[in-house]
Amino acid sequence: MTESERPAMPLATGVEVIAQVVATLPGSPGVYRMLNSKGDALYVGKAKSLKKRVVAYTRPDRLPLRLQRMIAETASMEVVTTRTEVEALLLESNLIKTLGPRYNILLKDDKSFPHILVTNDHDWPQVLKHRGARNRKGEYFGPFASAGAVNQTLAALQRAFLLRSCSDSVFASRTRPCLLFQIKRCSAPCVERIPRDEYLALVEEARAFLSGQSRRVQHDLTARMEAAAEAMEYETAAVFRDRIRALARIQAHQDINSAEVEEADVVALHQAGDGVCIQVFFFRSGCNYGNRAYFPVHTQGEEAPEIMAAFLGQFYADKTPPREILLSLEPAEAGIVAQALSERAGRKVALSVPKRGDRKRLLEHALDNARDALGRRMAESGAQRKLLEGVAEVFGLDSVPERIEVYDNSHIQGSDAVGAMIVAGPDGLMKSAYRKFNIRSTELTPGDDFGMMREVLTRRFARAQKEDPDRDRGLWPDLALIDGGRGQLNAALGVLEELGIDDVMLVGIAKGPDRNAGRERFFLPGKEPVSLEMRHPVLYFLQRLRDEAHRFAIGTHRARRSKGLVQSTLDALPGIGPKRKKALLHHFGSARAVAEAGLPDLESVEGISRAMAKKIHDYFHPEG
Repeated sequence: MTESERPAMPLATGVEVIAQVVATLPGSPGVYRMLNSKGDALYVGKAKSLKKRVVAYTRPDRLPLRLQRMIAETASMEVVTTRTEVEALLLESNLIKTLGPRYNILLKDDKSFPHILVTNDHDWPQVLKHRGARNRKGEYFGPFASAGAVNQTLAALQRAFLLRSCSDSVFASRTRPCLLFQIKRCSAPCVERIPRDEYLALVEEARAFLSGQSRRVQHDLTARMEAAAEAMEYETAAVFRDRIRALARIQAHQDINSAEVEEADVVALHQAGDGVCIQVFFFRSGCNYGNRAYFPVHTQGEEAPEIMAAFLGQFYADKTPPREILLSLEPAEAGIVAQALSERAGRKVALSVPKRGDRKRLLEHALDNARDALGRRMAESGAQRKLLEGVAEVFGLDSVPERIEVYDNSHIQGSDAVGAMIVAGPDGLMKSAYRKFNIRSTELTPGDDFGMMREVLTRRFARAQKEDPDRDRGLWPDLALIDGGRGQLNAALGVLEELGIDDVMLVGIAKGPDRNAGRERFFLPGKEPVSLEMRHPVLYFLQRLRDEAHRFAIGTHRARRSKGLVQSTLDALPGIGPKRKKALLHHFGSARAVAEAGLPDLESVEGISRAMAKKIHDYFHPEG
């Protein structure tokens, strides 16, 4: 049900609820929440004076239509007083991020940023990618805009400084160098191929490089390369040459850098029509660690300074702000926002709108990116909306679908069977809503596709009935596509009938004769199959959705099958429990390598006795 279709409560009722609360409010700072009849948050706001701020909602004729709808839905309010307006802003940002109220400007972002961690809780420090809480001792460098940016930097760091990336348990169990040593990405400290003092020197060089002292590190390496070459130690000189090239490779990925900016986030906002894009570039230690685009929702009718303030509050609600934030425009209540960010960081955070120099150049670059990203998104959204309108026309839907779900199964002769669900909407594929289903039933005949589809749909819609019975959380599809023909469709219809669901449109999509793509037939309940012209845009759209569901199902099946192969091979070994299995995998790297190992190699594994090694060897080599 869309927002416009919800039954409206009388505006006067909401005004009366708010007026009763206003009578008890103090003139101190705090945060207020508007709640609907179910207790869900409609809006979260903060105020320097609660009474003066909230009383404005009792005069709805002066407010925009969006807020009038909010007032009409308000059934109760909750209020929390704070000591200062800064505390109120911090609490407001946390509550908005946690509750996601429908009438607040919302930053749709559930991903933390990856960092590079150089540990210091081990005699031989490691360098690794880290995401989440910083609960391990060591130095954290970042944030990086994406895992890809971290992986590229880590690969180059391994070539440049030869630091280990393996876990402590793997490090402790190794008896010979791993593949990374062979390809010159690790100095093999696990088997002491490098003295500890030399390894720690490499660690310090890596820390210096990540801390922004890249020029000094490169200068030192160049001097050592030249000295080795003069001494005719050409192999040593070649090692330094490769390390210098690796460092250059890191810097080549930095796109743009600035000698003037040591630690800052560059935040640029572009607004056009009803759309907003905010680009954030991350600069640390003078290096550009990438950028990410954000598209806040519920921004219609809002001014850019208000959107910027809301973004900053929510963006840094669970992140430590840098020392400086460069902005394309001044946010609303900039002084309060700066104080709140400083309190969150535990030090001063400066907000500025650069007017000249390198900082202005960086901001213009970010603004260009925001403008381009919003243009692409609006074009894609427009095209997507036309396709959804075409789907509604082809299948005779009452309205344009906001959520389409596509289902597929994957198995090999019934083994490791999985079901998959992908979701698409006005903004394209909604990958966070994808779901996979491991087929649990032991009563199904191997390869029973109808039975698997029944299990998947039963679990999916039974859960929807439990978690979203009123269908106001966006968990129900307007259209469900089933990969298959009439038989699959009838199986799906049977599930919905058993669950008492009669308002979800189901369509089966099957390939035509000889399984030719482009000659698909669509099976609708109680109707003859429908076919579309070969080049019909809706046909191409539905093919892409079906293929995406197939890709997701196949990938899920392969992952489960690979896991099963490893487990079944070693689990079948007599006398091998979890501890010994873990030791074997750590030592050899895979179940296949265990099976191919010779008796002496098996005996060298910690926890594997001579007798146990022979038992394992005989299991995999019964002929010998």
